[in-house]
Amino acid sequence: MTMTPPIQLAEPGKKQIAADQIDYIDLYSRWEHGNWSAMDLDFTQDKIDWNEKFDDFMRKAARWNYSLFFFGEDEVADQLSPFIDAAPLEEHKYFLTTQQVDEARHAIFFSRFFKEVIGVEGASYADRLRAADADLTYGIKRVFGLLGDVTDELRRGDHSKPKLAQAIALYHFIVEGTLAQTGQHFIADYLERMDVLPGFRAGMVNVEKDEQRHIAFGVKLLADLNRQDPEVSPAVREILGKVMPYALGVFRPPNDDERYIEVFGETMIGVAVTGSRQLEMRVVAAGMEPYGPSGVLPFLDADATYEDRAARAFVMQKAGFFSGGTETIKPDQEALDYYFDLVAAAVRPDHKLKGPTTILWDFNDAGPRHMRIEGAKATVAAGSVPEPDVTFRTDIATWIGISGGFVQPGKALLTRKLKIKGSPITLAKLPSVFQTP
Repeated sequence: MTMTPPIQLAEPGKKQIAADQIDYIDLYSRWEHGNWSAMDLDFTQDKIDWNEKFDDFMRKAARWNYSLFFFGEDEVADQLSPFIDAAPLEEHKYFLTTQQVDEARHAIFFSRFFKEVIGVEGASYADRLRAADADLTYGIKRVFGLLGDVTDELRRGDHSKPKLAQAIALYHFIVEGTLAQTGQHFIADYLERMDVLPGFRAGMVNVEKDEQRHIAFGVKLLADLNRQDPEVSPAVREILGKVMPYALGVFRPPNDDERYIEVFGETMIGVAVTGSRQLEMRVVAAGMEPYGPSGVLPFLDADATYEDRAARAFVMQKAGFFSGGTETIKPDQEALDYYFDLVAAAVRPDHKLKGPTTILWDFNDAGPRHMRIEGAKATVAAGSVPEPDVTFRTDIATWIGISGGFVQPGKALLTRKLKIKGSPITLAKLPSVFQTP
């Protein structure tokens, strides 16, 4: 491979963005100067702290959180090779190769800690990795399942800019820039405050420095791809719409026991807010709109506070709305209120409906809801209405399953779990009325 010179894609007169300050060769140089050894970390004091300064529940809570990292680091190390093949420039390929080395080193770091401090037995890295399985949340399984799907598309040869952009958005913006860095901040804060686990703390500092380089690379590459292809932004919106409901579930503790987070001085809302801020910051740095009709963060109200968004999302999550069918979906009225606010927010301002249109959801287990669409405005309310244009008769679990993509509409119709009545013309236009992720 031959080194091609760095390219400057911000043309004269074009709006400058934060990504323009990032240089691929500089990122590679920072990797060379920032190398560290996972094998040289000293966990002697960590083992003492783990047994003497952590009580039983703190050890249980910490192990849960560290298991998510251990699993994640191993997964991303495995998934990077297709990124290298798909990268357009040599600068990209060289840096991504260093990133794969970093991710393997991170996995080894966590494996050592699990063996030498937590006391997880096993003759191999794989043995210790399997020991983390019991602590994994459905959210992290779904996120990495989706990452595997996107990576497989790269592996099969789809190296188009929109597909590569989806992979970068999922890997660098969600997995690293939102989930990993949020978790790192959470862990670093309480370890520093408690003044414990010096070896692990030093390792986490190094991991975070590596991740900052990776995220900067992702921001730069996504910005470049977005400038080159107008299909990139819609593709990013699509993948973020798919992953965001699951991403929130990554840090959802066992049995929704918030003590797993609160024992270390944080709250679930606080963790979610940190993640949301990180994601929005990276989207803006890449020169993309976060909100609105052209925004890549679907269905979010730009005027709502981060705290309010997180609180609403957790209510829906606890009702099973974002679980992807992994738990019972409950007809929770508050969750339904928030869900239909999202449905209304998803109405496209350029829809093809010719006049005011009313849609009725006649739920047999939660009472009816209706939505009125007039121009670019959509309003929702509880209760029925006379002569709606379209009526869906079903139950909450079936409808949430259809909207979440894990229940097939055709099967629901055949089994009569879903009945539809209304104008054929309006029904034909509905798929284009809503902004789909």
